Amino acid sequence: MVRAGATKPDIGSVESFKRTLLNAKTITYLPVPGVPQLIEKLGLKDAIASKLTIPDDDISVELVAKGEVELAIVAATQAFTTHGVELAGLLPAEIEVSTEFAGAISAASANPDAARSLLVFLTGPKAKETIRAQGMEPL
Repeated sequence: MVRAGATKPDIGSVESFKRTLLNAKTITYLPVPGVPQLIEKLGLKDAIASKLTIPDDDISVELVAKGEVELAIVAATQAFTTHGVELAGLLPAEIEVSTEFAGAISAASANPDAARSLLVFLTGPKAKETIRAQGMEPL
């Protein structure tokens, strides 16, 4: 993410993404599974350590929106839910960090029919349309 109206960096390749991180003045991300490991895998942990702001709660994009941090590595969906930021782009496929969601009905469910109905709805065409509109890809 970048602040709305800011120049979007080139992150279309692994090398350009690395350059973007090295050239950024300030960077933020949440220490969720995948991102810290990606930074380490790219060999950038020490090189960008002094530029990092890692908040305890989910305010990374708000820091970018306020202009306090230049660049955030966060879920693409946050571009659709946070005023004042724009999606700079998606990570190159070879370093993409993804999260999958799953649903199930508990064996101890008090209302398994309602749970089943919810799961059917969440996998249906209307929900898939909404999921895509929020920058996610339904399975």
